[in-house]
Amino acid sequence: MKEAKELQEKVVELRKEILGERHPNTITASSNLANTYSDLGKLNEAEMLREELRKEILGERHPDTITASSNLASTYSALGKLNEAKVLEEEVLKLRKEILGERHPDTIMASSNLASTYSALGRLNEAEVLREEVMKLLKEILGERHPDTISASNNLATSYSN
Repeated sequence: MKEAKELQEKVVELRKEILGERHPNTITASSNLANTYSDLGKLNEAEMLREELRKEILGERHPDTITASSNLASTYSALGKLNEAKVLEEEVLKLRKEILGERHPDTIMASSNLASTYSALGRLNEAEVLREEVMKLLKEILGERHPDTISASNNLATSYSN
């Protein structure tokens, strides 16, 4: 992992030098490095790389921007910045529903992520409602015996317990 980090840092440096800081390829390289930082537990470094430059360049409705926002929300959650995570996750879910529809896997995942954050914030009723929606959709789309549906059942059971 250390070798990957060092190589990715070099790629980011070169892309900034050659293409500029605002080029989409530079931003993608920075995002990849942020993922590696997260994997290494360097969450503050990951957070700094995942700031909102992509939104400024590609627009807030671009799939890459939405994914970057979702990744940043995950970083915020890992850092314990749950309110910041919630704000981003709510925006991600709204955009995914508008662009992809309620039944798209990315939309369902966004609902599940937001439910987890609501639960961590003590907003248990909101978490339960979202987890019920996720469970219903996964049963319809994947069936009762699919691993994702089983995981959603477990998450919903946790909500009911709380």
